[in-house]
Amino acid sequence: MRFARLPLVIVSVLATACGAVAAQDLPALPAASSPAPQASPAQNAPQPISAPAADSSTTAAAPQPALAPPSAAVQILQSFRDSDIKFNLSDLMDTLRDKRHEGWVLAAYPDPKTGHPLIGAGFTLDLPERPHPQPDPLNPHPFLEPSSADLWRAAGLDPARLDAILDQYQDRFAAWKKRGFRRRIPSLTPQITDDDATQLLRIAAIQSVFNAKAYCRNFDRMTGPQQMALSQLVYQIGVNLVRFDQFLEQINDGVPSAAVAADAPTDSLALDQAYWQSVQHTLIQTQWAHLYRTRAIAVIAMLDPSYADSPTAAEHLVGASLRPAVVHRRRGHAASLNVAARGSRSPRAAGKRKHARSKRRA
Repeated sequence: MRFARLPLVIVSVLATACGAVAAQDLPALPAASSPAPQASPAQNAPQPISAPAADSSTTAAAPQPALAPPSAAVQILQSFRDSDIKFNLSDLMDTLRDKRHEGWVLAAYPDPKTGHPLIGAGFTLDLPERPHPQPDPLNPHPFLEPSSADLWRAAGLDPARLDAILDQYQDRFAAWKKRGFRRRIPSLTPQITDDDATQLLRIAAIQSVFNAKAYCRNFDRMTGPQQMALSQLVYQIGVNLVRFDQFLEQINDGVPSAAVAADAPTDSLALDQAYWQSVQHTLIQTQWAHLYRTRAIAVIAMLDPSYADSPTAAEHLVGASLRPAVVHRRRGHAASLNVAARGSRSPRAAGKRKHARSKRRA
C-alpha cells in the first residue's frame, strides 16, 4: 500500500514545480484583460457635470436677437476711401470739434433749436431713416440718410448703449427741460469715450461728403477747401439744405458753360472768381449765415478760390459783408420798457414839455 501512494505524491510535486516555471516564463497579460472592479450603487448614479471655466465662447447665455444687416446707405458709407476727396477728412473732423462750430460733449445734450439729443460733435442720436430722393436728373449721386441707430452701428458701437443713453436723456429732459438741461452741459458725466465720439464724428463726416456730392453736380471739380466747405455746410444744416433754393440753383445751374466744357482745364471751375463770389453771396443772404455768423464766415470763406493762399484775408472779406443778425425784442417787453421810461421822467422834464406845448399853441 505504501508503494501504491508514492506515484501520486511525485505527480503532485512535479505539477507544482511545472506551474511555477510556467508562471515565470509566460508574459504578463495586458491590464485591459483583467475584469473591471464592480462599482457601488452610489457610483452608478449620474454625476453632475462641472461648469467649464468662464469663457465668452463657452458660457451659456440667453439667445440674442440677430442684428439686421447694414442698410444700403451704410454699406455705401463704409466704401469710402480717402482718395474720394481732395482734402484730409481729419481736417474736417478737427474743424467740427472746434467750439466755433459744433464743440465736443461726451454726454447726450439737447439741440438748442429742436431739442433732439446730440452727443460728441453734434451727432444726432434719435433720427429715423429718411427718404431723400434726388431731384436733379443731372446728378448721379444719391442722398444717404440712414437712421442714427444705423450710423451708431456703422461706427462700431453697441446698440444697447444707444438705447440706454436715450432712456437717460428722456428722463433728464423731462426733469430739467431744455433750458435747464443745456445749463448743466459742463457738469454732465461722460456717457461715451473720446474714441467713441471720434468714430461717430468720422462716419457722420463721411455721410456729409456723400450728400455734398448729391447736392452739387460738380463737386469733383472743386478745390479741397471748397469741397470741405460744402461738406461742412451739409453737416451743420443737414436735410434743411434743400430749402436753400438760391444757393443750390446758383452752384449747379449758374456754372459757366466754358468752365465745364470738355476741353476746359480741370481747375477752370474751381478758379472762376466771379462764379464763386456769386455762390458766396447767396449764402451770405441766408438767415443761417446771420444767426450763426462766426461759423458761417469760416465756411463761406473757404469757397474763395484764393482761400489756400490766405485764409485770414478770405474770412475778412466775408465778415465785412455779413452783418450780425438783428435781435427783435418782444412787443410786450418793449411796451413795458416804455411805460417804465415814462414813469421815471422827472417833474422838470415834464414842465419843459408843458411849456413847449403852450408856446406852440401861442
